[in-house]
Amino acid sequence: MINYNIAIIGCGRVAYHHAESIRQVEGMNLIAVCDLDLDKVEKFAKKYNVDAYVNYFQMLKECPSIDIVVIATPSGMHFEHAVDIIRRNKHVIVEKPTFMTPEQLQDAYKLADNMGVNIYPIFQNRHNKAVSRVKRAIDNNELGKINIVSVRLRWCRPQRYYDLSEWRGTLSHDGGASTNQGIHHIDLLRYLGGEVLRSLAIMKTYEVDIEAEDSMVAVVEYKSGAIGNLEITTAARPNDFEASISIIGSKGLAQIGGIAVNELQVFTPNPKDCQKFSEDFLRVKDHGAVYGYGHTKIYQSIYDALLQDNDYEVSSEDALRTLKLLNSFYSSNEKKKWVSVDSSSSNYLGKENDEISNLYRTVNNNT
Repeated sequence: MINYNIAIIGCGRVAYHHAESIRQVEGMNLIAVCDLDLDKVEKFAKKYNVDAYVNYFQMLKECPSIDIVVIATPSGMHFEHAVDIIRRNKHVIVEKPTFMTPEQLQDAYKLADNMGVNIYPIFQNRHNKAVSRVKRAIDNNELGKINIVSVRLRWCRPQRYYDLSEWRGTLSHDGGASTNQGIHHIDLLRYLGGEVLRSLAIMKTYEVDIEAEDSMVAVVEYKSGAIGNLEITTAARPNDFEASISIIGSKGLAQIGGIAVNELQVFTPNPKDCQKFSEDFLRVKDHGAVYGYGHTKIYQSIYDALLQDNDYEVSSEDALRTLKLLNSFYSSNEKKKWVSVDSSSSNYLGKENDEISNLYRTVNNNT
């Protein structure tokens, strides 16, 4: 069997979920982790019996057998960290929202193509049983022509969440509820509903003191003529309540709900499928209730793509279209009007902020 060695940069909450997922895929081996916080990375390394580093340049030098590096650092650092890794001929797995701007994504993929390595974006909710069943129903015309798509994300992120780190809640390195928490559901809006022509969004910050938004309401018009709406907030109190998406078609209706689009709640083509294609995420190890089981399936997909030299399930164009849709909401809010998804980019989301970047940069002492 061919084995691929993996390292993780960034030992926050989602990194543990990656480590658990890697364990589940034969042929994928976690061998090193890196974080600027020595205590944090040593704790992580001890749990998974791997090497610990505080400098990823040193990690790559001392562990030349690394094939793939997971980028699980602050969102605004994804581009810089991914480029550093790609330049050293390693594949990268990049956590949401992949990158902050469409331009960053295009530049990263161009570099990866030149270096002969791959970028693997993470959209694990696509693998939820309920989402997979609805996607199949759409592809098979079980729901008919799609007319309306609705997203509702009602989660709770109090001030103490944003106070954990300097990057949280900033437009340069995080974005608000739409970019951090809502990105997977924005992705599902187009993964299930199709490509979006234009959008109109209003963003507000109600319950916390941050630069970005904690609430967004938007409407979209699809290229197909369908319409959609989004309600995304982290201002729900006192807990997380739901993350749902519904599809209204000419032949029927599908509604996916639960804490993280994990329950098929309404499915008129075959109501019995609701129980069959629903999952309980509360038993997922290491904070997995909001992540689900999709990461394990993604690692299997990456392994299969590498082994067979096939295309990964999320293409560069696919990832780009989700990022363009995300940016269009910020652009619409800034311009206070409808904007074209294909030709709009935010003036503020993901823009350079060296004051914050310097807190998370790694110095290359090998040159």
